[in-house]
Amino acid sequence: MSGNGAPTEEHAPDGHGLRVAVIATRWHRQVSDALVAGAQRALAECGVEDSAVVRVPGAFELPLAAKALAQQRYDAVVALGVVIRGGTPHFDYVCRAATDGLTRVALDAGIPVGFGVLTCDDEKQALDRCGLDGSSEDKGREAVMAAVDTALLLRKVRRGEGHEQADER
Repeated sequence: MSGNGAPTEEHAPDGHGLRVAVIATRWHRQVSDALVAGAQRALAECGVEDSAVVRVPGAFELPLAAKALAQQRYDAVVALGVVIRGGTPHFDYVCRAATDGLTRVALDAGIPVGFGVLTCDDEKQALDRCGLDGSSEDKGREAVMAAVDTALLLRKVRRGEGHEQADER
């Protein structure tokens, strides 16, 4: 199960005052809509009041849209979508382009990009991870929580506030 080892959340991070953009693909609409719904629930849970949701055709377009939104002074961007393996290498190219592109946006812009792009072998796996009733995971929610938490961390670091010491092992 891909969710094994996930951190347990004691409470949602306080995202009041953050601006968060959510970008979602239009492919596999049932899955992408569920991911967006999970993301919106998480934004509300975190108290994020300034957010936007935009749609792009597919996962390949996510990095360019993320870059444009990052340039609009958002504190975090969350990318949501699903790529389901088919019978050609197209799956590998799209997954690599989306992952590498979103990573580049985060590093170049210096803001977190929550990664909620499901890369699945089949539709059943996607449905089990998108946050529908009966799903074992809610990756839209998880991507927002990670992005908000990281945006808050970056805000503290940039202000020179309270760095926690790393665990000694």
